[in-house]
Amino acid sequence: MILKLKKWVSNIYLFLVFLFLYAPIFALVVFSFNDSKSMARWGGFTFKWYERLIHNESIMSALYYTIVVAILSSVIATIIGTISAIGIHKMKSKRRKLILNVNYLPVLNPDIVTAVALMSLFAFINIEFGFTTMLLAHIMFNIPYVILSVLPKIKQMPQNIEEAALDLGATPMYALRKVILPQIKPGIVSGFLIAFTMSVDDFIISFFNTGNGVSNLSIEIYGMARRGIKPEINALSTIMFVTVLGLLLLSNKKQSIVRGDK
Repeated sequence: MILKLKKWVSNIYLFLVFLFLYAPIFALVVFSFNDSKSMARWGGFTFKWYERLIHNESIMSALYYTIVVAILSSVIATIIGTISAIGIHKMKSKRRKLILNVNYLPVLNPDIVTAVALMSLFAFINIEFGFTTMLLAHIMFNIPYVILSVLPKIKQMPQNIEEAALDLGATPMYALRKVILPQIKPGIVSGFLIAFTMSVDDFIISFFNTGNGVSNLSIEIYGMARRGIKPEINALSTIMFVTVLGLLLLSNKKQSIVRGDK
């Protein structure tokens, strides 16, 4: 009886936690189909906000820059971060600890400090603010997260696996491509996804390091907040949520198929 009661209470607690987390998203999805601009009343079911979203040039331009910057910065940061993590792992203990402490600084620093520091750097070296500065800022911001994601997987590799590959005749590059990278692939994928998410979600770094004519979604929505959020944003957020949910479901299905094959 006591075990059943504990299970019942834990299920209710879990339900309330998920309700608290997903109720706002559910409300956003519902009101993306609301015929009324007001979220205080239901005006009927409609798809007009999705249609207007496609024809809203400012939002579509911001979405374009958001996706392009997120993909480019994530790919570049993942490559640099993975190579850096492998190099850090091979360092001696004291030097490795020093480099890791330096790597923690951008993660622990308030975003405003990093944003102002990058802005000052770009102004000092006289780079015109715009797409390039935003991309560089996102790459520099994402690299530490990739390193922290890849390093644990490198530490989990069997010891001397690289030396074994070299002893069997593999070149260093071949050993890297065929032995090391497959072993740490989950960490690389996780690092890429974290970098992509951080880039899409970022506001402060982007706000301080962009120029005229270049705006991502966070900056665009911030500007709209002063005039009132348009219902098109609800439609865009719904599309992004459904896309991410679909990718997660496909990823989980693929992993379950792989486990079944094994």
